[in-house]
Order: sequence, then C-alpha cells, then structure tokens
Amino acid sequence: MYKAGILILSDKGACGQREDLSGQQIKELLADKGFDFCFYEVIPDEKELIKEKLIMLCDKLKLDIIFTSGGTGFSHRDITPEATLEVVDKITPGIPEAIRYYGMQKTPKAMLSRAVAGIRSHTLIINLPGSVKGVRESLEAIMPALEHGLEILVGSAAECGQE
Repeated sequence: MYKAGILILSDKGACGQREDLSGQQIKELLADKGFDFCFYEVIPDEKELIKEKLIMLCDKLKLDIIFTSGGTGFSHRDITPEATLEVVDKITPGIPEAIRYYGMQKTPKAMLSRAVAGIRSHTLIINLPGSVKGVRESLEAIMPALEHGLEILVGSAAECGQE
C-alpha cells in the first residue's frame, strides 16, 4: 500500500460554492490499486498555502504520493505548477508529457495543460487537471508505469531492467 494524499486547488470549492468531484474520481479510480488515501483537502488557489500543504504532506506526513487537482490552466489564479516546482527537488517531466500526449489523442485542448510532476524527498507529486474527465484520462495515461516508479521511489523495486 502506498500512502497517498489528494490536494484540490479550487477557490470555489474551498468556499463551498462547488462540490469537488475530481478528488472523488481519483479515489474511485485508484481504490483497488494499492493506494491508502490518508489525506484529502480542498484549498484556494493561493501559492504560499499550496506550498505549505505540499511541504507538510511530504515532510511531516511522509506520503508516498500526492495528487493535486486543479490550477493547471491559463487563468491568472492557476498557479499549481509554479507552487509545485518551488517545493520539489527533482522534476519528472515524463509524467505530464505522457498525460498531455494521451489527452491530445482525445482533444487538442490537452496541450493547454501546464501540469508538472516532481519528487520531494521520497514523495512523488503529480498535478492533475481539475475536471473529472481530465483526471480519469490522466490516470489512464500514467497507471501502467506509476506503480514501478513508486516501487523505485520507496525502495522496494529490484532489478529494474529485468522482464
């Protein structure tokens, strides 16, 4: 089991004007895939607050993986990628590249995502879109390789180059 967290970035969600459906979609899609969701929160699109939460989840709760949802578009309030990049030690560009590539097979709008992914200490942080459809397609794109990446990150993988 991987200790996982979900951080939803939504001004409207944080003040109760919108129900979060993307976080629920993450939980549903990964329910039987070895993820123990021990953190879930909806917060506004405030850069310092996002950074504070990500650092707490990585350094104090020591989660294996954090999925963010929202704040990856072109709006002036969309700052999730910038906040994420300020807290990670290493970027993992293949993850958002795979998500965008997969998404572009369905809609050219997928190229507009500014999502990033990276590692802070022993925690993988992945930015996902804020829509249910975007979350579903993003997870479809990365699930074939995600488990192996997490095994390496937590130190349980052996013989990575072997079949």
